[in-house]
Amino acid sequence: MVDLEVRRLGRTEMEPKALGLGGGYLGLPELMSEEEATATIRAAIERGINFIDTAPPYGGGESEHCIGLALAGGWREKVYLQTKVGSHPRFFHDFSQEATLWSLENSFKQLQTDYVDSVLIHGPRYDMEPLLAPGACLDVLLDWKAQGRIGHLGIAVRQHEFHQQAIETGAIDIVLSFLDYSLLNQSLAKTTIPLALERDVGIIMGRVLVGSLLAGPEPQRVQEELSLDQDGNLIPAAIGGPDDPAVVPHAHQMWQWCQERGLNIRDLAMQFALHAPVAGNGIILVGPSNRRELAEVYASATTEVPEAVWQDFAAEFGIRI
Repeated sequence: MVDLEVRRLGRTEMEPKALGLGGGYLGLPELMSEEEATATIRAAIERGINFIDTAPPYGGGESEHCIGLALAGGWREKVYLQTKVGSHPRFFHDFSQEATLWSLENSFKQLQTDYVDSVLIHGPRYDMEPLLAPGACLDVLLDWKAQGRIGHLGIAVRQHEFHQQAIETGAIDIVLSFLDYSLLNQSLAKTTIPLALERDVGIIMGRVLVGSLLAGPEPQRVQEELSLDQDGNLIPAAIGGPDDPAVVPHAHQMWQWCQERGLNIRDLAMQFALHAPVAGNGIILVGPSNRRELAEVYASATTEVPEAVWQDFAAEFGIRI
């Protein structure tokens, strides 16, 4: 077992551990109780994880609430806390001043805090103009940052061209991407990562297990209709992800290769993501839905994969740490 590295997030001067806790499933009623969510969050902190990411719609709308409960009683001071604007169901993809202010106040109330270390603009769909408009989302966030209520600003979106536009504003300290740095896709290393390093912007990589495809169980194809637009085409955000039928066979080949050698694909997937070429300037997020899953991903994050395994894996699939 190896310890988790302490990383940095660009110019933010935050020093999180290399593995952060994503709140996507925390509090989701069909998966965990409020008590289990609280226990999972505190178990992560006890393992040394000190970065928690959430958003208003996560956990069926309960993630922020559960995190607020878990961080009460002195736990808040142990972590960096991050949430998002632009995705609350009440103002979904609304980046106006009114929507942004309401979302911030609501999130701070749910999280039971008067300060959040970083707030990200969540998922602009077609262009960046609505959130960059005078008086709109970015200006509100900059004002709250000036007031000392927010530490740092960022963007959470998959499109790499949006990462570039956001970074070039000079106001964005953190970029959160997903699905684009994993055993199945390393495109982030050709676009956003070099630019972020050049501008000293922090990098956060999510969904490094590509849903459950690299989580350990045999990869299964999900229902295509969940990811199709009204014309029957795969939506852009789903291309290359767990809903993409073209990806599942490749994931299955990797899983089968590991099975034949008594290996767990999750160990390779976690170690590969942790060795992304971010020069110590970024972290990965995992989103467990209970303490068992937390223990599994933590074990994989702290289990070294032998050099000989990587050599053989590279010979078969062309990639390695």
